[in-house]
Amino acid sequence: MNIAVAGGTGTVGRHVVSIARERGHRVVSLSRSEGVDLVSGRGLPEALNGIDTVVDVASIPTLARKAAVDFFTAATTNLLRAGKESGVKHHVALSIVGADRAATGYYAGKLAQEELVSSGDIPWTILRATQFHEFAGQVLERSSLGPLALVPRMTTQPVAAREVAKALVDAAESGPHGRVADLGGPQVEQLVDMVRAYASTFRQKKKLVVGLTAPGPLWKAMRSGALIPEPGAGVGLQTFDEWMQAEASELPR
Repeated sequence: MNIAVAGGTGTVGRHVVSIARERGHRVVSLSRSEGVDLVSGRGLPEALNGIDTVVDVASIPTLARKAAVDFFTAATTNLLRAGKESGVKHHVALSIVGADRAATGYYAGKLAQEELVSSGDIPWTILRATQFHEFAGQVLERSSLGPLALVPRMTTQPVAAREVAKALVDAAESGPHGRVADLGGPQVEQLVDMVRAYASTFRQKKKLVVGLTAPGPLWKAMRSGALIPEPGAGVGLQTFDEWMQAEASELPR
């Protein structure tokens, strides 16, 4: 199979690319560093020439509703248009668990993406997954103010990015199935505890991690557990602690 991976150099995308290649598929990675701009559409027609399936795991580091909606609308519209013109037969998109229960900020962007994919002309599959284990490090970096890290209070069920990638390649191989079962990790965690453990494990012990709450539907959904999978969802194998241990073992001594 000929597969194009939108966001192929990102947290999940690099695993999608490697797993698909390990299984014998021809893979093209779509990213700016590889000459493709999803937002403008530059390079897409050429990159999708001869492609059977698109796996879209592209993302944007923002919590702003407008920025997220604008990005996912432009990128998805361009992928679907170029895909139809190139004869793509299957469009696989990664979304996020609970997007419809916290339809603001980044989640609003994912809902816009889902609507475009599900109403488009290309047969499709959408997989919703929870936050990845890497999310703890990303939050620590973005929320740090000197020696402090102000972290949202959030109940989550983090999953290994590589397990999400495997599920996406499975979906690509299985053909269009619409919305498939959500995917989460094996344990429910508190984001504040995850960030503290990450800071301690990766030698940032002087960082004071403080839980933060605020009004609004997104903050309420994060605190209430509305963003964890419902019964019947797929469950990954690797815990957050196991992932940290594996990552730490790769660090130079």
